Amino acid sequence: MPHIDEAQAGLLAPDRIAAELRDDIVRGRLLPGSRLKDAELAERFGVSRNTLRDAVRTLVSDGLVVTRVNAGSSVRVLTEDDARDIYGVRRALETSAIEASSRVPAARFEAIEDALDGARRAVDEERWRDLGTASLGFHRAIVGLHGSPRLDAFFTNILAQLRLVFSVMPDESSFQLQWIDLDREIADHIVSGRRREASSALLAYLDRSESLIIDTIRAARSSRRAH
Repeated sequence: MPHIDEAQAGLLAPDRIAAELRDDIVRGRLLPGSRLKDAELAERFGVSRNTLRDAVRTLVSDGLVVTRVNAGSSVRVLTEDDARDIYGVRRALETSAIEASSRVPAARFEAIEDALDGARRAVDEERWRDLGTASLGFHRAIVGLHGSPRLDAFFTNILAQLRLVFSVMPDESSFQLQWIDLDREIADHIVSGRRREASSALLAYLDRSESLIIDTIRAARSSRRAH
């Protein structure tokens, strides 16, 4: 059985399993196109196949999994339109969170620093998949400045979709490394109360990241057509 944290301990089995699988996606353990096999997952979680299927249906409604007749279930492969929509959501939630940062206790900034520390450790130890996870954690911490459990839960699902989008990059380590210093700059602006500068830096960051991903998706599509 996988580790269950306190936040998941009180959930019904299908919701708990969905949360575990969503976390696997966020951490890059389940990639786009990965098959979700009922028998294997039911054994992993120690539940019936019906319970497992209830969990998978939750992930389908979250836009993380697709199920096809006679083909089973698999992790979604996201499209250019998906990527564009995800980045639109990020701009709205993350910039408004920065504006809200003047109203939160200083302790809320600790999650931002923890994510940055995790990213640095991942770089030092060349754990590139963990670097991507730490980067997502940094942006989760920014949205956490809203102080809203509902927004936190919603954004967790957005982060899972974002991790699937990141998978289009042929070299995720190089893609993630370029944001380390920008994350530090944004964090310093937020903690120092320079909210306008933080928002400006964040928007430039998101514009650049989105462009790289969209260009990569289009290049891959053109390559497939050529062959």
